[in-house]
Amino acid sequence: MDPRPPSPIAPRAARPRARDLGIVIGPTPTGPLNAITDVPGVRVGHTTVRRPPDLHSGVTAVVPGHVGPHSPLPAGVFTGNGYGKLIGTTQLAELGTLETPILLTSTLSAFRVADALVGWMLRRPGCEEVLSLNPVVGECNDGFLSDIRARPVREEHVHAALDGATDGPVAEGCVGAGTGTVALGYKAGIGTASRTTESAGRSFTAGVLVQANFGGTLRVLGRTLAAGHADDGTGGPVPAADTGSCMIVVATDAPLDSRQLTRVARRAVFALARTGAAYSHGSGDYAIAFGTAPGTGARVADAELGPLFEAVLDCVEEAVLNSLLAATTTTGFGGRTVPALPPELLSRSPRTVARHPHCGRGEPGGD
Repeated sequence: MDPRPPSPIAPRAARPRARDLGIVIGPTPTGPLNAITDVPGVRVGHTTVRRPPDLHSGVTAVVPGHVGPHSPLPAGVFTGNGYGKLIGTTQLAELGTLETPILLTSTLSAFRVADALVGWMLRRPGCEEVLSLNPVVGECNDGFLSDIRARPVREEHVHAALDGATDGPVAEGCVGAGTGTVALGYKAGIGTASRTTESAGRSFTAGVLVQANFGGTLRVLGRTLAAGHADDGTGGPVPAADTGSCMIVVATDAPLDSRQLTRVARRAVFALARTGAAYSHGSGDYAIAFGTAPGTGARVADAELGPLFEAVLDCVEEAVLNSLLAATTTTGFGGRTVPALPPELLSRSPRTVARHPHCGRGEPGGD
């Protein structure tokens, strides 16, 4: 094995997002960046670890404000299928609070990433006396395109993603934790989207970030599209259409408690069905939802959550498409190649989701 350590690589040039192709999902307006960073206080950082042809991996950090063990945020988690290693799940579900940033990475690097996150947190101001900490780290298996056994994501990569997190535009596609992921037969990666919505006369923002690595058959606004064709370079097996995983992070400034945020997280996983997800035996499908609103103030009533639910459904669908469109054809470990999604394939699909103007619900249009 090459003894040289892998180094962070800058993301590749941007490709069109779904809206650049005229694909508009749902009637709710986006935030200024159409990204999870439209939620006030939320920052995102990536470290891409790439050494072609064998290593295509990395880490992505979602950093909400000054979250910590003494300043936790309300949060909920939902497991669509638990074939995964979502570190920190049980305490998050039990207490309904998030006390660290959320990190995403490769399956076998998750444990090193969790340890690096603990070290980073213990050095933060106010954590000098902390004796217990619940790091939250999700993962997807990038072993088709990357030498996953090398576990290339190291402490310095984790710290770079955390320290470099910003509240500006979010890099998508083959970057950070999405560098080596594959979804719906095409090269995928990181994707994001946001919506601004109103509930009970108040305006709120919801934002989503996905690490897309799941199986199924791609659907765009209800229409099934042609599958991609991965090549392992030897004529051998390629990822089955019914395997893979997806990590979803949802942020909102709506004042919700942990129970309500768990309901939001459920909708995020449900939304994968719109994109053609198979929800297979081997798929780890998780969503974590957290709120950034101050602890004081009136909560949104359950009966008023409908617009926020719909906004999250639309965000996840669009974020998955953005993850595919931003990614580029990648040749990786063992000569395996996964193609990018051709934008022209989407340009032949319907351009909008039909919804009755007086109805709070809607379904994707058909062929």
